[in-house]
Amino acid sequence: MWRNIASNFLTIAILILVAAAGVVAWGQRQYAGPGPLAEAICFKVERGSSFRGVAGTLADRGAIASQYIFRVGADYEEKAESLKAGSFLIRPKASMREIVDAITASGQSTCGTEVNYRIGVAASDVIIRELDPATDAYVEVVKFDPAAGEAPADYLSRSEDPDVRYRVTLAEGVTSWQVVEALKRAEFLSGEPGEMPAEGHLSPDSYEVVRGAERGALLEEMGRRQEAVLAELWPARDEGLPYATPEEALIMASIVEKETGVPEERPMVASVFLNRLRDGMKLQTDPTVIYGLTKGQGVLGRGLRQSELRGRTAWNTYVIDGLPPTPIANPGRDSILAALHPEATDYLYFVADGSGGHVFAETLAEHNDNVAKWRALEAGQEQDGSGD
Repeated sequence: MWRNIASNFLTIAILILVAAAGVVAWGQRQYAGPGPLAEAICFKVERGSSFRGVAGTLADRGAIASQYIFRVGADYEEKAESLKAGSFLIRPKASMREIVDAITASGQSTCGTEVNYRIGVAASDVIIRELDPATDAYVEVVKFDPAAGEAPADYLSRSEDPDVRYRVTLAEGVTSWQVVEALKRAEFLSGEPGEMPAEGHLSPDSYEVVRGAERGALLEEMGRRQEAVLAELWPARDEGLPYATPEEALIMASIVEKETGVPEERPMVASVFLNRLRDGMKLQTDPTVIYGLTKGQGVLGRGLRQSELRGRTAWNTYVIDGLPPTPIANPGRDSILAALHPEATDYLYFVADGSGGHVFAETLAEHNDNVAKWRALEAGQEQDGSGD
């Protein structure tokens, strides 16, 4: 009799354990499997929120099927105490595990409002945009020039939101002076910029910052990134280049940057100037003359005069031999690559082709023909414009 009772008890215990294991396995599948969310949402976690409250809100918005499994899964993975405030993109069919990861990982918002301060060569602007969860694309809300006066109301109403993300983006070819002056106008930054960074030593890139970030610290990060690019690319440079130091390569890269905005042309433009150095010719590039006049402090805004082409400055490559003493702008990675890996050509000249690019020539006679074609095209364009 007791043997039967013991046997029955053991059977029941095994069945209970099997059932419990089945429930656990089912719960794990529910936690890790596709969720019920039909369309992407931007989910905001307020500061001071509890995990239980967040689970309830997610359930109300149709993002999770079970608050209990959501909380138990987060507890099991030891993430329930790591809830972060912010706005997070929850994609369609996101699993509970993916949602937990999104709201407990870095605390960096992945949707909502972004302020991007773009520092350009001719002008700078601030763009406010918001992520549309349905299309996973940003929609521009407002754009304005911070140098033009008071910021618009749309910016002021959003800028104090702690979930707003801030970004500073440098265009290729900006000068260090332009960067510093633009950062002074960034009201979301703090502190003094400090000493003017050396020309060419700031990396054109996109920098995510927080409101109140120090201007000086941001400039230091820009410098570190440019230093890292040079340190990476310099050792793999082509053999036989006439650069004694990475700084000289940076000078050449800055000239290439200012001479063409067409990415695929950069190695050919670099080849022209390197061929001129090889043949003992002067570089004769207008952007260096302009830098000698402006020192990078703004845009000249007009054509060069003959007297300026003949005037002596340390950067006037119509007068001096070889490279100027410093870069003339902050070149991007692609221009540095072009200076270190130029195209193998015999080109010595280039001129605009009317389409935004250039046409290249090996001889002065060929170049003069190309110049004549460009001037005829330019004259025709002016005539067409006057007839409108």
